[in-house]
Amino acid sequence: MSYVSLEDCLTDLEKNGHLVRITEEVDPYLEMAAIHLRVYDAGGPALLFENVKGSRYRAASNIFGTIERSKFIFRDTFAQVQKLIALKGDPIKALKHPIDNLQTGLAAMKALPLKNPLSKPVMYEEIQISDLPLIQHWPKDGGAFVTLPQVYSEDVDSPGIMKANLGMYRIQLSGNQYELNKEIGLHYQLHRGIGVHQTKANARGQALKVSCFVGGPPSHSVAAVMPLPEGMSEMTFAGLLGGRRFRYTYQDGFCISTDADFVITGEVYPGENKPEGPFGDHLGYYSLTHDFPLMRVHKVYAKKNAIWAFTVVGRPPQEDTSFGELIHELTGAAMPQEIPGLQEVHAVDAAGVHPLLLAIGSERYTPYTPAKQPAELLTIANHVLGTGQLSLAKFLFITADDTRQLRTHHVQAFMEYLLERIDLTRDIHFYTHTTIDTLDYSGTGLNSGSKVVLAAYGEVKRTLCKEVPSLLKELRLFRKASLAMPGVVVLETARFESYELAQVEMEVLNQQLVYQLEQLSGVAMIVVADDAPFTAENIRNYVWVTYTRCNPSHDMYGIDSFTENKHWGCRGPLVIDARIKPHHAPPLEKDPAVEKRINRLFEKGGSLDGAIKN
Repeated sequence: MSYVSLEDCLTDLEKNGHLVRITEEVDPYLEMAAIHLRVYDAGGPALLFENVKGSRYRAASNIFGTIERSKFIFRDTFAQVQKLIALKGDPIKALKHPIDNLQTGLAAMKALPLKNPLSKPVMYEEIQISDLPLIQHWPKDGGAFVTLPQVYSEDVDSPGIMKANLGMYRIQLSGNQYELNKEIGLHYQLHRGIGVHQTKANARGQALKVSCFVGGPPSHSVAAVMPLPEGMSEMTFAGLLGGRRFRYTYQDGFCISTDADFVITGEVYPGENKPEGPFGDHLGYYSLTHDFPLMRVHKVYAKKNAIWAFTVVGRPPQEDTSFGELIHELTGAAMPQEIPGLQEVHAVDAAGVHPLLLAIGSERYTPYTPAKQPAELLTIANHVLGTGQLSLAKFLFITADDTRQLRTHHVQAFMEYLLERIDLTRDIHFYTHTTIDTLDYSGTGLNSGSKVVLAAYGEVKRTLCKEVPSLLKELRLFRKASLAMPGVVVLETARFESYELAQVEMEVLNQQLVYQLEQLSGVAMIVVADDAPFTAENIRNYVWVTYTRCNPSHDMYGIDSFTENKHWGCRGPLVIDARIKPHHAPPLEKDPAVEKRINRLFEKGGSLDGAIKN
């Protein structure tokens, strides 16, 4: 159905058993986030907080908490949007089957934004930042943040909504050095459209006008995170997915989404930055305090009985995981069509998305050669690492499967397939001194680190061990050998002190193993961690610890390693030092006192009594 507002969506969810109202007063400082996290972890319903301490506005979260609920929200438009995205990749389909695609064409009419609608509910009243539910999610956060914003900016060289950008960039509302009600922080990372807009505005020496929309029809939030084909406006996509044209107007030169629940308008001036953060982010760690653009608040609008939409991010999976799943189902084969030879790609959510990328490609370059080895895969890997946000990938594991049975979303099966075939003397390719995700602190500085491609193709080279070899249970300095998955063993050692000492420690490990490689034939990878049993407990822990805490150029070693003509390889197992380093951001931890306080809502008689399964 076509929702005209966020409340319209929440009412529909409640009627269908997907939402619970919380009537008790709840503190926006840590409590609301803690409740959300507990309900999300249990696969529970969307939440409507009706009594937010310190604010007269209600708040809603966990709206997209499961892929099933997300698809339910867009049940009337989902298939048509899938078809439209497919046609974008292959428009000849529409010409060959005009009758079949007639309905798709009619649905596309909803894509055209509607300027100056008669009804403008968001402009019901002007308020201040301090009137909003100022939600702080994690104990060490720098203040309150907007976590489901739709941040709108226009190209100063080509103004207008059809060339505008709508993105989900973090907004800090309070704390640090921000002057409440007058200044807020705008945090955006690499490869974001707003960066292009600010660069152009800076070149002209003028302020960039920015509008932050919160709430509104749920399609608007999804549009803000959707990786769209070149030339397609997020506002047109919001109309398509929502089955309702994106309605907007202009006030004081700022674009206003008239169906939003709240709109914050302001200007970003050249060279004006202030410290933003810390913030508990989706990698499962705090992103630390750094200077980011300052937005001078112009006006804040709210509709009558507005609802503040928010989410909570932390160690994945979280609600943003459902966003990723929804996007994957919507886009289908769109990404492979953009990169020749690419069949499938998966940014692993459990590893924080950008740290670990799995891909399946083709090998068609030399069918006349008996020996199978990566060739086209390396071309595809370079293309992947040069494409949009995929370029933020730190570890790219890529392989080819002639049987077309392998799937990147089956993470362990994919990893086993690749590790069985990888030639560790040949198939590891480093990119040093390059850009990485802003939120990844494993590198050498903000946005700075290294990448590595592990490309494997051909016949099976090893049978992966399914038990820890006895040799790895009898080492000096390294203990608690644990099997994370076939072929991957985790060892525990002293905490990381320095890279100089790490070199010594890894050489100690090398000397104990280098002359006994035959006993390690089934081990493709050794991970050195602070807590081996935890890391090896399940595939989720393994990928989170290993790939978020490693800078490839600094933290990858190998047993019997060598460098030949500037190419690095190893004749024994690959070794990854996945210990926490002194420069890493601290991991997120819940506040025990807050966890105890929110128990009242889940006990008999509380709003959430029976809402989730124990």
